[in-house]
Amino acid sequence: MEGEHALLSTEIVNRGVEASGPDAGSPTFSVRVRRRLPDFLQSVNLKYVKLGYHYLISHAVYLATIPVLVVVFSAEVGSLARPELLRKVWEETSYDLVTVLAFICVLAFTVSVYFMSRPRPIYLLDFACYRPSDDFKVSKEEFIEQARKSGKFDEESLSFQSRILKSSGIGDETYVPKCVFSPENCTTMKEGRAEASAAMFAAMDELFEKSRVRPKDVGILVVNCSLFNPTPSLSAMIVNHYKMRGNILSYNLGGMGCSAGVIALDLARDMLQANPSSYAVVVSTEAVSFTWYAGRERSMLIPNCFFRMGCSAVLLSNRRRDYRRAKYQLEHIVRTHKGADDRSFRCVYQEEDQQRIKGLSISRDLMEVGGHALKANITTLGPLVLPFSEQLLFFATLIYRHLFPKSSRASAVAAKPYIPDYKLAFEHFCVHAASKAVLDALQKNLELEDRHLEASRAALHRFGNTSSSSIWYELAYIEAKGRVRRGDRVWQIAFGSGFKCNSAVWKAVRRVRRPSRHNPWLDSVDI
Repeated sequence: MEGEHALLSTEIVNRGVEASGPDAGSPTFSVRVRRRLPDFLQSVNLKYVKLGYHYLISHAVYLATIPVLVVVFSAEVGSLARPELLRKVWEETSYDLVTVLAFICVLAFTVSVYFMSRPRPIYLLDFACYRPSDDFKVSKEEFIEQARKSGKFDEESLSFQSRILKSSGIGDETYVPKCVFSPENCTTMKEGRAEASAAMFAAMDELFEKSRVRPKDVGILVVNCSLFNPTPSLSAMIVNHYKMRGNILSYNLGGMGCSAGVIALDLARDMLQANPSSYAVVVSTEAVSFTWYAGRERSMLIPNCFFRMGCSAVLLSNRRRDYRRAKYQLEHIVRTHKGADDRSFRCVYQEEDQQRIKGLSISRDLMEVGGHALKANITTLGPLVLPFSEQLLFFATLIYRHLFPKSSRASAVAAKPYIPDYKLAFEHFCVHAASKAVLDALQKNLELEDRHLEASRAALHRFGNTSSSSIWYELAYIEAKGRVRRGDRVWQIAFGSGFKCNSAVWKAVRRVRRPSRHNPWLDSVDI
């Protein structure tokens, strides 16, 4: 019970003077009780630490034998003088030539197997983010006014959305499809296809122009869109539009939420590992018209206030000769799924309300559920990316807390776990721009500075929550500022329905220069 209370925050709101009724003329107040993001770094689950070290060891165990072999060989060779060494080698080779040849063959075979079994490097050649035309731009005030004119909402629902918008962190230049404000039903297949095709084709046109890669050169295509899944699929729409080759490996991911962009990357990486000398394109988007809710349930009105138009297209390659023209190399992907827990499974849930109006319901448990998913993800990621000094301090305090359980308040303070400094592992952070409250809580828990979440806050303010593509708008912001240097590491972290939290780690293979064109931020940031 004490743990539950620790996750609650209260707020007293002045609702003004009562206009009518028995309490007319009297000031009225209301108390709001909200759940906040748990301080997840203070309660670390050992199994996620073990999982992270398992990933590390399983990919690097063969490297641990190399120093041992070098030490043994050096000790053996170092004990002999140079003339004696040459004489011994000549005697051995002349004595048993078959053994020497067999040794050379085994060595050559081992080296060949090693290089053939190594995972192919995955390079990010370029990416593009869709910027809608100014015809779709709408301010917060215009948003409420257009929603009122549509006749779909009562005044109470409009007032609720207005309050959410004021504290959302969203600015006055985000993009919303015009169809959502029409009096008719906007969730039609025609409107969905029109919105999705406009976003996807614009992003891919820009990507092909920037990278100078032809659509027919693409061998793998992965598209993710959570709520709009027509037949033929969105991936089929792209294949048809660009007349791509017949043996292309195309995949369409649906219902995966705002973290689907990293899931699509993971799938593309697996396909590139299995198909040498290939290009892969990953397209991440969301149909805002299908997230739109025209009822009165407050939990379903929240997505109306946050989701905005957006799309990203990413070009990946596994060809080693593309290293020179690539921007980044993929280092790690860590995925966490908490769907086995019922509260996690239902915290973001598409369903109908009592009037049979379809909408996306956001649970009050979202902050707590998201905190636990984030805790599991970053704890697993830590051993893969943190410097050894940080891992040693973190692991030592973790073991101490498990060996010596808390027996008093003093010992509890002494056994407080060491919070790893993720600023030592990454130069740039691209955190999914879900809402201002989520970003504030993440900054506090990870002890980040304002500059580390500057890109996320800017993306939320300028473009809103663009779902799975938001992490790419944030990376485009960092590039527009000219901040990416060779060797810099970028952490992309996204979370969404299911409940899922996924991370991708990139390393810049060269300095990324400020773009002169083809960037959604060129007229929005002070370059």
